[in-house]
Amino acid sequence: MKAVDAVIERRLGSDIALINSIGRYIVGAGGKRVRPMLVLLFARALGQQGPQAHELAAIVEFIHTATLLHDDVVDESSMRRGRATANARFGNPASVLVGDFVYSRAFQMMVGLGRLDILEILADATNVIAEGEVLQLMNMHNPDITVEAYLRVIRFKTAKLFEASARLGAMLANAEAGVQASCAGYGRAVGTAFQLVDDMLDYTGATEAMGKNIGDDLREGKPTLPMLLAMERGSAEQRGTLRHAIENGAVDRLEVVVDIVRSTGALEATLAAAKSEVEQARNAVQSLPASPYKDGLIDFASASLGRSS
Repeated sequence: MKAVDAVIERRLGSDIALINSIGRYIVGAGGKRVRPMLVLLFARALGQQGPQAHELAAIVEFIHTATLLHDDVVDESSMRRGRATANARFGNPASVLVGDFVYSRAFQMMVGLGRLDILEILADATNVIAEGEVLQLMNMHNPDITVEAYLRVIRFKTAKLFEASARLGAMLANAEAGVQASCAGYGRAVGTAFQLVDDMLDYTGATEAMGKNIGDDLREGKPTLPMLLAMERGSAEQRGTLRHAIENGAVDRLEVVVDIVRSTGALEATLAAAKSEVEQARNAVQSLPASPYKDGLIDFASASLGRSS
């Protein structure tokens, strides 16, 4: 991962001072580097030991970073990873344009790998992520979306890059198609679980631990799984309160909303859904050869349930 960070810092460089400033700010914010880690773990688990994995892992992180820069502008977010977002620090125009730079730098790096199959996977993933963002935008302040429609959004918006990262590690190792599909299944399931746990944290976490403001999802009118399940399970009065909160982004009643979500068992049901995804992920990698990297993949899937940020 140190080698990946070195690639990230080197490749973010530009002759434009503002790009360098925002680039350093983004790198300095840290982050878990989960998606690059999956690229490395799958590549190593399948016997690929070359430095190409570092470059590919950095590409994945650039795509993720670009989506975050754009997301924070769209969502009008002020905090991420425990400090001010780039848009709060440098303004919306600079964040959008540097996000475009990071995207385009990722594609420059993809071409440099000389692998059309890898370029195809990343191009498709980036397109699906954009579709997921638009779907989420269409669902804002809509309390009538179904659980299935919500899960489709997170499969597109969040899980797709996890899926691509896992598949890319296998592709770099020249694994056969069936193995690649199993690895992709792991990534898709872990990515879904990751987002479901994130949904829960908006109602259970602490601002300092999460690195973002509690109630952000509600303020933005995002009908996440805990809210949707609470609406299914709650009384008519509780459903009315939740509908109003989603439609109006009513954070002034956050405590009431949190009480409803908790009292209806929606958080436990969301956790159960995340556990089911984790079990699918663990099963997907059972056929990989024994190695510390396989163990790391199994451990990471389990650990995603216990996140506090």
